This record gives sequence, structure tokens and C-alpha cells, in this order.
Amino acid sequence: MNLFEGGCREKFLLPCKVQMGIGSIISLAGGLGLFLFGMKYMGEGLELAAGPKMKDLLEKLTRNRIAGFLLGALVTVVIQSSSATTVMVMGFINAEIMDLAQATGVIFGANIGTTITSVLIALDVSGIAPVCICLGAAMLLYAKRKRNRYIGQVILGFGLLFQGLHTMSSAMSPLKDFAPFQNFIMNAKNPLLGFVVGVVLCAVIQSSSAAVGVLQALAMQGLMPLYFASFIICGINVGSSAPPLLSALNAKNNAKRAAIIYLIFNVVGAVLFVPISMLTPLTSLIETYVPGGVFQISVYHILFKVVTGVILLPLVNFVVKWTYMIVPKQAHESAFRLEYIDPDMPVGSPAVIALQVGKEVERMGSFVRDNLTKASEGLLTHDLMDANRIREGEEIVDYLASEITDYLTTINSLELPARVSQYMGCAFHVINDLEQIGDHAIKIMEQNEKCVEGGFIYSGAAKDELLEICDMDLKLLEGTMKLFREQSITPENWLALRKMERKIIKRVSKAQTNHMERLKNKECGFEQGLTFVEVLNSYLRIVNHTVNIEEACGSEVLVGLVKPEQDKN
Repeated sequence: MNLFEGGCREKFLLPCKVQMGIGSIISLAGGLGLFLFGMKYMGEGLELAAGPKMKDLLEKLTRNRIAGFLLGALVTVVIQSSSATTVMVMGFINAEIMDLAQATGVIFGANIGTTITSVLIALDVSGIAPVCICLGAAMLLYAKRKRNRYIGQVILGFGLLFQGLHTMSSAMSPLKDFAPFQNFIMNAKNPLLGFVVGVVLCAVIQSSSAAVGVLQALAMQGLMPLYFASFIICGINVGSSAPPLLSALNAKNNAKRAAIIYLIFNVVGAVLFVPISMLTPLTSLIETYVPGGVFQISVYHILFKVVTGVILLPLVNFVVKWTYMIVPKQAHESAFRLEYIDPDMPVGSPAVIALQVGKEVERMGSFVRDNLTKASEGLLTHDLMDANRIREGEEIVDYLASEITDYLTTINSLELPARVSQYMGCAFHVINDLEQIGDHAIKIMEQNEKCVEGGFIYSGAAKDELLEICDMDLKLLEGTMKLFREQSITPENWLALRKMERKIIKRVSKAQTNHMERLKNKECGFEQGLTFVEVLNSYLRIVNHTVNIEEACGSEVLVGLVKPEQDKN
């Protein structure tokens, strides 16, 4: 009797079919992983090869909206990652080099630049992928110059990308003979279904370029008609907004707005192109004039991005206003301005100038004190809840230091009375030392981060010592800023401050001795002890900077300067 007669044949072949299906899925997953890794590796290599020139170019040419748009596209073409371009842009926003409107043009351009991956796939140079992998690996491993190693990384990433695409395409070839899939894909006409498939596909893969690459791999096997693919592409582009939106949840407001701009771009594109694909012969025209399904998908993807970009570019200001409606401006953002000084106003009387500068320096001091308080509280409670606020506060301190110093430089070029000129010199020194104290608040917070990450918890005795020293540091800072604010120096308050300084220095020295005892008795670990010593050093440096402020304020010429009404009495 023949083994394959009757039902026995079907029972024998069923496991083989299941095995082939599992093998294809594994090959598809492996090919996709190789594709994603190759794309990322190639982009990183290009960025490293370009070096700081890329950032310099972005910084210099984004003042003009059109130039920013074109530059965003160009940079993304080079580094193969719109997210990397966006990260650079957000860095410029935080540094006050670029505003959100300028960044919007670059983000629009970056969306267009990312389509180059689909063009490379359409060219189908997978035949040279093994050569690229071999050559790139050799350069990466054996080249002596860094630049040549980076170029090797680019070549290797390029080869891996196309090897992954080839593997995906081969894994999908059995679908040609799978009747249910053929029936589904050939009869698929529902725009909503295609859109949802695109969103889900991009959400799973986390890369719009890779998701479009999957469509192109299907098209290589003749399994993806352009009409249905057009709706999937619209969904892919909207789905690509999910990663930046998720990453911006706990980010600063401008980062949230940038993510929303990215979303707006792709939603507007989908709103335009879904009806266009449904109601016009766009896909039929592309199929008629563009040969090959892979190229057709690439052309549609490019049209989606370019048309949307051209429409939205003149509306940049409106898009930016819309993001401010979605993410309203908050108090800490409005802090990035001079509250008492208006550099554009004509210079007033010397007494008024002194008063304005003094108010701004006091305001800067309040941010420094607030940061020091938050950092110390977080350290004692083993909590990082205020870490982002502390960093934002430090950015405000740095901004105020820069702006007030620029204003002082302008004022000092004028002819001023001796008292005012000396007061400006005092303010300059106070600003510098306040900025240094702010830096130590950040260092204290960073030591707290090490404690939290390492699971280090200070002993009760160590916490008590830090609490006492912190309280004394804060009181000393308050007293010093009061000295600057009131401009009234007496031997009593001068001696009181100096007495407190000496007390803190002795207390820090005692805490260090106690710490050594705890280490000997193994009451705390070595790494935990290192963070404790670093925090003590920061508190000690803060004392040194407050001494500098006192000495800057100690000149007799400051007495009564900003209180002219007292001179009349």
C-alpha cells in the first residue's frame, strides 16, 4: 500500500506546511532585524563621518525658513534618520540658537529627506550586498584612520540593509502560492482597513522607512497593488508619529511641541492623500507611467511627503501657534527673559540702571537657591521627582547669566558715574559666583541619581549631617544675597556671615571624619561613600562662592547706591 494514498498523504504533508510557515516567519523577522540594524548603523556612520560640520551647517543655515526646509531634507538624506535630525534641532532650541518656527521648517524637510530609503530600495542593489558587507567589515576592523572606519561602517550598514531586504523578500515568496493571502490582497479596497494596517505595521516596527520597505518587499513578489498600498502608506506615516510622541511625554514643552509638529505634518498628509487616492486616478497614473511596483510605492511615498511639505511650509507660524494651543506656555518657559531690563529701551539714569540690574541678579539668585533646595531635598529623600525641574532651573540660570552679562558689557561701554561703574563690576562677580553655585546644585542632583540608580541609601547619621550642612549653606546664601540686595554692610552682619562660614567648614570636616569611621565599621559601602564625599565637596565649594560674593559686596562705594532716597535724609 502506498504511504501517501488517501488521508495519509495529507497527514504527512501538514507538518511540512506548518514547518515551512514557521521558517518563513523566522526568516522574515531576521531579515527585518537586519534591515533595521543596517539602516541605523549606516546612518550613525554617516553622522560620525560628517562630524561637527553637520551641526554647524544646521546652526548657520536655519535662519531662513526655506533654507531650513531644504537643509532638513539634505541632512536627513545624509544621515538617513529624521529622528537624529530632530534631536539636533531640539538641542539648538534648548540652547536658544533656534526658535520653534525655524525648527518646524527643518522638521518638515526631515520628513521629506527620510524618503531616500525607499528610493534606494527601489533601485534594488541587493546583488552587491555581500560585497558591501565584506568591504565594510574589512574597513571597520582594519582601517587605521577613524574617518575610514566610519566610511566602512556606512558601507557595512548599506550592505546589511539590502541583505535584510533580500531575506525579507525571499521569506515572503511562499505567499505567492498561498491562496487566502492572494485573495485578500487582490480584493483589498477598503481605505480604512489599509490605513489601520499601516498604523499597526509602523507601530510594531517603529520605523516608517522599514515599514515602507516591507511593502516594497511584498511588491517585489507582485503581492502589493498600489491602490491598497497607498492607504497603508498613509497609515504608516501617521503611525510614525507615535515614537516621538511617546518619547516626549516626560520631555520639555518644546520637545512636546516638536513631536506634535511631526504628527501634524503626517496627519495633514493623510487627510489629503486618502481622499485623493479614493476619488482621483492618482494610483492608476503612477502605475501607468512608473514601471515596477517597488518604484511605484516609492513615488507615492515621496509625493505624500513633498506635497504635504510644500503646502505646510507657508503655514509654519500657524502650525507653531497651534502647538502652543495644545501645549500651553507655562511659568518656567516665560522665565527665559529679562524681567526688569529691556535692552531695546533707551538707557535711563544711572540709579535706575543699578536698580534694574540688581533686581535681575536677585531673580537669578532665587532660581539658584530654589535649585539648591530641590537638589538637597531629593538627596535626603532618595527621590528624583524634581530632576527635570532642576535641569530646567539651571538652564534659566545660565540664560539669565548670559543676558545680564551682555547687558553689563553694553552699559560699561558708556560713561557712568564711578559708583555705578563699580556696582556693575560687583554685579558681574555676583552673577559668576551664582552660576557656579547653580552648577554645584546640579552636581548634588547627579550624586543623588547615582544613589538612586545604585540603590545606595545613606545612614541616619549621614542624613543628619547633610541636612545640617545644607541648612547652613542655604542660610549663608540667603544672608549673602540680602547683603547684595540691601547694600548696607555693617561690622555685625559681616562678622555673622564669616562666623557661619567657619562653622560650615568645621562641620564639613567633622562629617568627613565621621564618614571615615563609618567606612571602617562597614556601615556604608565604598561607592555610596564616594557620593557622600562629592556632596560634601559641593557644599564646601558653595561656601567659597558665597565668600566671593561677600567680598564683591564689601566695598564702601556700594552703600546707599540703589537707595538714593536715603541720601536725602
